[in-house]
Amino acid sequence: MTDTAQADTTFDSFGLHADILRAITEQGYRVATPIQAQAIPVVMQGRDVMGAAQTGTGKTAGFSLPIIQRLLPFASTSTSPARHPVRALMLTPTRELADQVYDNVAKYAKHTALRSTVVFGGVDMNPQTAELRRGVEILVATPGRLLDHVQQKTVNLSQVQMLVLDEADRMLDMGFLPDLQRILNLLPAQRQTLLFSATFSGDIKKLAASYLRDPVTIEVARSNSASSNVTQQVFMVPEARKQAAVVHLLKQRAEQGLPKQCIVFTNSKLGCSRLARQLEREGINASAIHGDKTQSERMQTLEGFKQGTIDALVATDVAARGLDIADMPCVINFDLPYNAEDYVHRIGRTGRAGATGDAMSLCAPGDERLLADIEKLLKRAVPRAELQGFAMEEDRRGERSERGDHYQRADRGERSERYGRDRGGRGERSERRGDGRADGHGYEPRRLPSAPRVPDDPIFSRPYEEVARPTATKAMPEAPAAERSRAPVKPGKRPVAALLGGLARKA
Repeated sequence: MTDTAQADTTFDSFGLHADILRAITEQGYRVATPIQAQAIPVVMQGRDVMGAAQTGTGKTAGFSLPIIQRLLPFASTSTSPARHPVRALMLTPTRELADQVYDNVAKYAKHTALRSTVVFGGVDMNPQTAELRRGVEILVATPGRLLDHVQQKTVNLSQVQMLVLDEADRMLDMGFLPDLQRILNLLPAQRQTLLFSATFSGDIKKLAASYLRDPVTIEVARSNSASSNVTQQVFMVPEARKQAAVVHLLKQRAEQGLPKQCIVFTNSKLGCSRLARQLEREGINASAIHGDKTQSERMQTLEGFKQGTIDALVATDVAARGLDIADMPCVINFDLPYNAEDYVHRIGRTGRAGATGDAMSLCAPGDERLLADIEKLLKRAVPRAELQGFAMEEDRRGERSERGDHYQRADRGERSERYGRDRGGRGERSERRGDGRADGHGYEPRRLPSAPRVPDDPIFSRPYEEVARPTATKAMPEAPAAERSRAPVKPGKRPVAALLGGLARKA
């Protein structure tokens, strides 16, 4: 299907229940987005769907609204868990996305009798178990935690009628495929399957075809494209100057009166934490979010960012998919992603729901291949730009470089303190060696008292004398035992065993 839907299609035209329309109106929505206008009627017909659309275009409502509509005949006010089996399963690759999808489903279904909940890892299973045992019709989950509940027999998937794979390209990635296959084996063969994502590669389409029955493919924009509302720029910056470049960009936006909030993406957890600490040292209110953080820490950080108490959210790709923050003005790629499709998801955090946004990327000299892959995916070049007022080369005068260079570069001719050499030709000794300085500004090290002289030991001070060793030509005959016992010991000649405190060994 192509983008033929009218831009002013309203939700009233889909035949949705009045309780659903009431919830949509309370959220402030009236006109459907292109992906919603095309997907909602097809999903309500019970067809399998493979939907591709740019991030921030409302894909979650595109599948959750028709699912709620189709489940309304099964809604029940009974307190019996048996009347509330899991009928719709929505799988997501990340915990943050699962929580966000659940939040949207709960808002759209709040005026109905349908129950919903979410399960994901990193938090206690007991509250999730209690919710599942109460009974829910709509379950949002990450694959790993869902399998944990299956193993604990706290969830039954035998009555699932609809399956949704959100961010399907990541769900079908080899890392998720084994868990996904185990889950699919627990579902009824006759079901409706929906795949939604912003990006679909050729291999993913072939793999997804094995899970869908005569699917309807919906693409409301060119596949793997970024939103036209996002202004993209790339800055060529040396690797050692990237942290300083991010600080410069954020302070420059603040000086220009632009919104301060920004998401900064990195490729590693360690780099994420280091950059967040550097921004804090520069007076920028920043916090890090990555996979090594506990789930409570991640949720607390996201909540603080949404509330505006955190200006810079430094994150790995755990925040690249599904993170929906209203009016996000800016995204910075501190590291270009290794996977070009992740670039589309990263910059999709800004320019959402018709708003405009800026996406800025830093490219080091060794990252040209990653940039070329991104441009190949986008089918166009990303504009290059220069950082106004930013020095690409670091000023090393009196400072240590970011690469750990310990040499001082002062123009006074001072030598390195690291090696303890004389400084400036003035006879001053290095402070590192602990010697007193000629100008009196150093410190005089305390000299330890010398140890008392120990008198020479005649045994160890006597020169070495070589002792003649007996030849092994002929063994001496042994004396009888009685004579050996009565043999007198010559003065100064004692058996070795006696010298060691023992007895002579008998022959």
